Amino acid sequence: MGEFINFLGNNLADFWTYTGFANATTGHLVMILVGLVFIYLAVAKEFEPMLLIPIGFGMLIGNIPFNTEAGLNVGIYEEGSVLNILYQGVTSGWYPPLIFLGIGAMTDFSALISNPKLLLIGAAAQFGIFGAYMIAMAIGFEPSQAGAIAIIGGADGPTAIFLSSKLAPNLMGAIAVSAYSYMALVPVIQPPIMRLLTTKKERLMRMPAPRKVSHTEKVIFPIVGLLLTCFLVPSGLPLLGMLFFGNLLKESGVTRRLAETARGPLIDTITILLGVTVGASTQASEFLTVDSILIFGLGALSFVIATTSGVLFVKLFNLILPKHKRINPLIGNAGVSAVPDSARISQTVGLEYDPTNYLLMHAMGPNVAGVIGSAVAAGILLGFLM
Repeated sequence: MGEFINFLGNNLADFWTYTGFANATTGHLVMILVGLVFIYLAVAKEFEPMLLIPIGFGMLIGNIPFNTEAGLNVGIYEEGSVLNILYQGVTSGWYPPLIFLGIGAMTDFSALISNPKLLLIGAAAQFGIFGAYMIAMAIGFEPSQAGAIAIIGGADGPTAIFLSSKLAPNLMGAIAVSAYSYMALVPVIQPPIMRLLTTKKERLMRMPAPRKVSHTEKVIFPIVGLLLTCFLVPSGLPLLGMLFFGNLLKESGVTRRLAETARGPLIDTITILLGVTVGASTQASEFLTVDSILIFGLGALSFVIATTSGVLFVKLFNLILPKHKRINPLIGNAGVSAVPDSARISQTVGLEYDPTNYLLMHAMGPNVAGVIGSAVAAGILLGFLM
């Protein structure tokens, strides 16, 4: 009987060493708490639930403590585990182009085609990326790391993942979570900046209705867009190629099933896999570092710079535009590529001051230009930092 009790006690003691309770650290608990906050923001506040719920739950998955010496082969950083295999879509950079394919199949470029000068706003907002790059270099990050961190300013999660997978794989978890966090916080971060930088008169400014864009123009645009951008920045081909291809599927009118698949089941599936694996990559031992804290700070700064640059550019641009063609500065924030959230913020803030002034269609121009701009900026950084 005594031997059986000893045997049972030894087995229970061994079992205890495998449990999460025995292997938990303060870091695990902190990251689990962060994951719960993400889920709360998604459910209670409806901040980008399609992104924050997969990422938040992924954080819970990635921070379940286990005995790393037991050979369980379940962690995301353990070669050959299921999570590790799914994570290869992130580390190898093939989730982001598929996301861009879906974005292209969802996007209507009519507002940009009808008013091409709005492209300049999307370009101006990319100053947040290059401003953050210089700041990251100044505080001690290596050039490739600074480039990967800076892309957060574009408010484009897939582009941030794609670029960091090439330039700074060791920082990808922090960069990806930071990028998606600030995408979700667009309604919190941008409105105060927009109000601060504009006058009441500017907020009330009305813009002429966009002209009607023909079907031919919509079909030609993705072809010309691909050739112009990728001849200029060939390194952006994986993102820009899939973006414009998805848009051609949508606008051609003869590949409706393919377009519906790209913007529906395909992008939903990839979003789930990308969100969960990015969340799981925030394993406490890999994620809770000084660099991660700096990345979050730089990400916030680059996002503020991008929003500020877009609004100020419109104000300066208006100085040389005829009065009847001037642009409401409230759409300057939409130059970042958080589609369509930034455009909705332009509309929301505008309606606060004039309930009959609808800015959404105008704001979609710089918003989709921002998608192109962030991909081009990523291609530029990739081209001279690889």
